[in-house]
Amino acid sequence: MIQTVKKRVSLTENISFTSGLIKSLDLQTVCTEAMCPNIYDCYSRKKVTFIILGNICTRNCMFCAVKHGNPDKKIDTDEPNRIAYAVLKLGLKHAVITSVTRDDLVDGGAEQFVSVVKKIRMLTDNVKLELLVPDFGGDTDAVKSIVDVHPDIIAHNIETVPRLYPKVRAGASYIRSLELLKKVKDYVTRNSSNLIKTKSGLMVGLGETITEIKETMSDLKKVGCEIFTIGQYLQPTKKQLPVRKYYTEKEFELLYHIAKDIGFNEVYSGYFIRSSYV
Repeated sequence: MIQTVKKRVSLTENISFTSGLIKSLDLQTVCTEAMCPNIYDCYSRKKVTFIILGNICTRNCMFCAVKHGNPDKKIDTDEPNRIAYAVLKLGLKHAVITSVTRDDLVDGGAEQFVSVVKKIRMLTDNVKLELLVPDFGGDTDAVKSIVDVHPDIIAHNIETVPRLYPKVRAGASYIRSLELLKKVKDYVTRNSSNLIKTKSGLMVGLGETITEIKETMSDLKKVGCEIFTIGQYLQPTKKQLPVRKYYTEKEFELLYHIAKDIGFNEVYSGYFIRSSYV
């Protein structure tokens, strides 16, 4: 799918209902924490991406508006129950669950993802579950525990090209992110009844070249990634990196066709495309 640059959203009762429900349940969403430009579009359609494990990230990626610091190993054990209730009340057919990175936890927060999936499925089977996970510090057992609860999609964003990692994602590793996606596919392949799809997303506008974008796409395809998203980086606040380039609709169309030619099953390319908003 190729997205054109339009963002017109009328205020509706759904926006008030969705934001009110999230607030009443004391839940976090990527929509608000990351200052996503699509928030009102999503809320108007009763769609949200839930953030679990709090709103303080242990890393400080220079593209992200989420707060960073030391969460001091705190975990809200009732959070999975409240998210499951919200999924039911919103009538979601596709629920996206993500988290801040929690390097302070032994399992990186994997068990909280597992608990959320189980709680949602206790209330409803009529929802597709997509988990947008951190890298868990490369912990193989954490990745396996996520696969074992059989979400429909496991996503992990590569975010940028390898050359820009030291500046954009200093606490992360390009290779480790690729390895996570490969581990997921390896586990899934061993169990033919487990039809989990893998997904990853890339931001553009940080100084990457078309050649680097192609190479990153190819790297993702080599580790079995099936769904690929690519969208424009927008500077959330003055604390984050400035935009180096704004891509045109024609350029996003070109990137769409490049990704399809590389072999991704699904491609979403456009200015406002985000990994959890397609």
